[in-house]
Amino acid sequence: MRGADQQQTALFSYLSPDEYVPVDHPLRAIKQLMEPMLQALSPRFDRLYAVDGRPSIPPEQLLRALLLQVLYTIRSERQLMEQLQYNILFRWFVGLSLDAPVWVPTVFTKNRERLLETDNIAEAFFQLVLRDAHTRGLLSSEHFTVDGTLLEAWASQKSFQRKDGTSPPPSDDDPSNPTVNFRKEQRSNRTHQSVTDPDCRLAKKSTGDAAKLAYLGSVLTENRYGLVVQTHVTQPSGTAECEAALAMLTTLPYRATHITLGADKLYDQAGVVQALRGLGVTPHVAQNIHDRRPESAVDARTTRHPGYAISQRRRKRVEEVFGWDKTVGLLRKLRHRGTALVGWVFTFTQAVYNLVRIRTLITAGLCP
Repeated sequence: MRGADQQQTALFSYLSPDEYVPVDHPLRAIKQLMEPMLQALSPRFDRLYAVDGRPSIPPEQLLRALLLQVLYTIRSERQLMEQLQYNILFRWFVGLSLDAPVWVPTVFTKNRERLLETDNIAEAFFQLVLRDAHTRGLLSSEHFTVDGTLLEAWASQKSFQRKDGTSPPPSDDDPSNPTVNFRKEQRSNRTHQSVTDPDCRLAKKSTGDAAKLAYLGSVLTENRYGLVVQTHVTQPSGTAECEAALAMLTTLPYRATHITLGADKLYDQAGVVQALRGLGVTPHVAQNIHDRRPESAVDARTTRHPGYAISQRRRKRVEEVFGWDKTVGLLRKLRHRGTALVGWVFTFTQAVYNLVRIRTLITAGLCP
């Protein structure tokens, strides 16, 4: 017998949002990992808000919503609020009941800015995730890898204008998106600057690539499971990537006295290798040898050991971090301007990446 297509306009449910979520859903493990960290951040949240006045969006719910935005690659706050309106899974994870009203996107953005303007929140959350991984025995204290990637800035090439104000005028009368002819004009960071994001710089990763306005995001990963243990965002330059590596090593937590550092050929420089050795780091750097450079700064004293070859294999894992960041974590094209805000978002994204890795390792039975 054919069933009747009855459209039900009203629904009374006696089930909580928690009962709608499958027991083995990946977000359950992530939420279980995240809740103790949010409790540890509660004193920091208290310092951000006034004692009296109108209640704002709870910062715990803000961070959970931001984590969902990264995990599910939701490009805008308006789309995030739309998902929260009808997605029971999202409501459960954030902490909203089925009848609770969803925030207006502009209200959510204003409350989010309070967290973005506080550098310690993202870094503190990242360190709590790292401490949890260390407690579970997931971090290597001896073997690490470093690398950097360009993060495309939220600024167009048309915004990259001469500092002295003598850039070529538009060739049409379109005020919103004028056509500008940059042909035969020599453009460099020394003479030009973006008017929409002055902190970004024109850069390219390798010869033959197109130069773009970008920031340099660097990470330090451990070689056991590829977890990110340190982050750094700066303006790109010829030496910025090596300087970022040295800066991260000086503040590296959970490290042994003598460690190894895997890296690509860019770091095969006599000054960098010497600085690494001064920090108690054995440079397992890929040798940059070619016709014009017959010798490497890393000699056989390092390359003859079996650990060097292992580091060269394990260092490729750092590319998995950048791949996840740009395909899932919304970092292919930045949505914030300024080194401070970009650094906040970059650090928070790496914390989310670590949470996903920890959840995967727990599911695989590799840690308690």
